Amino acid sequence: MNIYEILNPELKKEIADSRDLKRFPAGAVILEINSYVNYIPLVMSGSVKVVRTEEDGREILLYYLTPGESCISSILSGLTQGTSKVKAVVEEDAEILMLSLPKAKEWLTKYPEWSAFVFELYQKRFEDLVNMVNSIAFQKADARILYLLDQKSKLYKSKELSVTHQQLADELGITREAVSRVLKQIETDGKIRLSRNKITLL
Repeated sequence: MNIYEILNPELKKEIADSRDLKRFPAGAVILEINSYVNYIPLVMSGSVKVVRTEEDGREILLYYLTPGESCISSILSGLTQGTSKVKAVVEEDAEILMLSLPKAKEWLTKYPEWSAFVFELYQKRFEDLVNMVNSIAFQKADARILYLLDQKSKLYKSKELSVTHQQLADELGITREAVSRVLKQIETDGKIRLSRNKITLL
């Protein structure tokens, strides 16, 4: 559910009054694993990727946040005064509203629209995680890579993606060599075209 669909003028005013709009460049880390959550991030422009970091340093992509969305993990950690279980990294230059945590708690009982927004976010992120688990457990590497490329294509609204084999490997939690080998096979199958640091979906 996109926050822009919330039509209650009073809630919109409270969001505006409690906000702190910040701009972040691509690559900026806005939330670390095990850090305390002091605000609720609401993406206004750009995009953010949410990842889980393993003990060996590998990162696995969980999902993307696009304009009008927030991180349900941040919301749950903030509301329970716990630490974050995920890492959030700006994918594209982004403007993010840092919403007041006390206000976000108050809105759950004060505004049904806000509760609906939080619960629908939870549902969407749960579906994303189920898809990710299914991908890891049941899909071959080529299907996983094509699924990720399709996600990125929708995110950037382009068939031509500026992405390296190492970036894909990091997000999928597999080796760069494996990604390069599978990409060459996918190119041979006529589904993509490879060039230096670019992949074009056909």
